[in-house]
Amino acid sequence: MAGMKLDEIDRRILSELQADGRMTNVELARRAGISAPPCLRRVRALEEQGYIRGYHADVDARALGFGVQVYAMVGLISQAGADLTAFEAQCLNWPLVRECHMLNGEIDFLLKCVAPDLFAFQSFLTGELTAADNVASVRTSLVIRAAKDAPGVPFDVLEDHMGRVP
Repeated sequence: MAGMKLDEIDRRILSELQADGRMTNVELARRAGISAPPCLRRVRALEEQGYIRGYHADVDARALGFGVQVYAMVGLISQAGADLTAFEAQCLNWPLVRECHMLNGEIDFLLKCVAPDLFAFQSFLTGELTAADNVASVRTSLVIRAAKDAPGVPFDVLEDHMGRVP
């Protein structure tokens, strides 16, 4: 993403698209305060530079039958670069793993998992995750409910911060 400095209009475009990725370019341009052709050029540039990684629908996992959400804290036997990369590659192949984050500290990885029910998660846990090469330990926490699930980043905080930075 180096090479492109975001101005206030770019940040406004990103903020608006983050809130509603389905709006038309004409509506986006109106909200950003510019005309449609330059707005479209800016969106394309933001996509090419990697600021916009894609567009998706925010689906309700529980409504679709995924009633179980679990965070798994994984400790590995070895933290050598190749072993970390191999574990990350394995996570890409596990459909129940929706997010995989490498951490600094006692836990090597934090996985966000969804499953239709506890039996399906337990099957994944014992049959795949704990059985995976290099996995030393797994601790899990079952999500009871989510009080907040905000996607993206808080653009208002970014704007406030940028206004204070000399």
